[in-house]
Amino acid sequence: MTTTSAETTLLPPSRASRATATATVRRKQGFQHGGWFIAPFLLLFVLFVIWPLLRGLWLSLTDANISGDGAGFVGLDNYREALHDTAMWDALGHSAWFTLLVVPCITVLAFLLAMLAHHIERGKWLWRLCFFVPFLLPSTVAANMWQWLMTQGIGLFNETFGLTTPWLTDKSYAMLALVIETLWWTVGFSFLLYLAALQGIPAHLYEAAKLDGANAWHRIVHITLPMLRHITGLVVALQILASLQLFDQAVVMMDFGPGPEGSTRSFVQYTLEQGFTSYRVGYASAMSIIFFVIIAAVALGRMVLLRTREEGTR
Repeated sequence: MTTTSAETTLLPPSRASRATATATVRRKQGFQHGGWFIAPFLLLFVLFVIWPLLRGLWLSLTDANISGDGAGFVGLDNYREALHDTAMWDALGHSAWFTLLVVPCITVLAFLLAMLAHHIERGKWLWRLCFFVPFLLPSTVAANMWQWLMTQGIGLFNETFGLTTPWLTDKSYAMLALVIETLWWTVGFSFLLYLAALQGIPAHLYEAAKLDGANAWHRIVHITLPMLRHITGLVVALQILASLQLFDQAVVMMDFGPGPEGSTRSFVQYTLEQGFTSYRVGYASAMSIIFFVIIAAVALGRMVLLRTREEGTR
């Protein structure tokens, strides 16, 4: 039996010191045995996260090309060029605009679908399946399907609603087409998070509210939404991080191009173009580091905001 600190203070000095030494040895042995369990994860983490990050950081300070030969140290020149690259800022603006359009829509839509699936009486499993299945599709499959649906002249989308909208060939509609496809494809994940959170709200809260005369709207505003504030913060944060990394659907739906007049070229796409089309691996690495800093700042800001809000409610 392990001797606690309170028991140790009641022992004679010699016995207390021996007990402390024994506890220290046991802790060290436990750490040594536990270290073997986390060693595989640490190895993979270093191999696939830490090493690529350090390698990319080094490449960003060189003028390396795609062949990897003759890379010379250029210091911060790549970063200076990136900060003055208007095309890079345009691509970042496209990613930010896409994020601004997607995140509020997907948060509200996921909540409404979850409320519907949670309160419907018949065929609950069918509704849940229909809302979640699109998320299981690979990104290329979903993008190819919506590319066909939105193709002008033969697309089922225009034919069904009697439209002649050039979704994929006009810069005024191209980004909207990506938003619609993304909502249909990814809303299932946020829907599942909201549905799980709704099932965790105690039923007696709604029963007490009914006894007090609260109608359905008041129950949603004063019970459901406050109880879901943490999951809403999680959904918003995850969607921001995912939307900023827009790439798959934009590339596939626009036939591997930047869209009409470059209107859908995202930051990730522009980075890959610099690395694999212009063969400027060093410059692309610098852009990747800049994007990593932006993503990290968004994640850190969300953590600080959440902690501040939690401290304010105490």
